[in-house]
Amino acid sequence: MVVRGDRSVLRIDGTPEQLGRGAGLRIFHLALPADWSAAVASGEYRVSTRGATLEEVGFIHCSRAEQTDGVRARFYADVPDLLLLTIDTDLLTSPWQFDEVPGQALSFPHVYGPINLDAVVCKDRWHDSEA
Repeated sequence: MVVRGDRSVLRIDGTPEQLGRGAGLRIFHLALPADWSAAVASGEYRVSTRGATLEEVGFIHCSRAEQTDGVRARFYADVPDLLLLTIDTDLLTSPWQFDEVPGQALSFPHVYGPINLDAVVCKDRWHDSEA
């Protein structure tokens, strides 16, 4: 099954199927606390990845649950204070999709617009797996 940001999926046989309300997937985004605070003040989250905005990149980098440790190790290893945002795709007002990333076995979810705060269903302090 391929998930698309327009709320439909393609079945294995290639036919489209609409996703209903409450069928949202959970995707994740690592955030600096200051970036989250700025989002709360402005009403939307606009940071693509560490040091880059949505406007600079064109989308917001997210990950699947099983990809978060790798993203943390690769891009945020030196950051002691980090948040893990859990995003319900069914609540996003911006389009999103899974995109292939060269050299990666799994595609990554990307949000093509700001993340509305009510789509963030959980915000946790990051705790390293081995801690």
